[in-house]
Amino acid sequence: MTAQKGSAFLLKIGNSENPPNFETVAGLRTTQMSISGDAVVITNKASGGWRELLSGAGVRQVSVSAAGIFLGSDGEAAIRENALTGRIDDYELSFEGGERMRGRFLVQRLDYAGDFNGERNYTVALESSGPVYPVTA
Repeated sequence: MTAQKGSAFLLKIGNSENPPNFETVAGLRTTQMSISGDAVVITNKASGGWRELLSGAGVRQVSVSAAGIFLGSDGEAAIRENALTGRIDDYELSFEGGERMRGRFLVQRLDYAGDFNGERNYTVALESSGPVYPVTA
């Protein structure tokens, strides 16, 4: 596998249609995704002193964070609306190699900032609600 460009790691938001069409959230400079899961420990007296975990159990989640320059795009406006209303919406992450992942996310946090002599920027944090799955073809 070859190295991939970070600029091709994109966050996209759905347009509320069924099925949704996805639009790239404009102005992002960085995008980060974390996949985590809770371990369910099933260690018992017969474990020989070693911790044992239950495969497939526990709660899994995907967290996404992104930061960029505010451009006033439709995608940014939709994220702001979702943050203000607490609406869970469809999002897609796409990678340079063509892989894509989709799921429903809640905007956990949306921050805006701007220096007196610089651009207005924003950061957003998303938390998954339900499964996040790879998209094929």
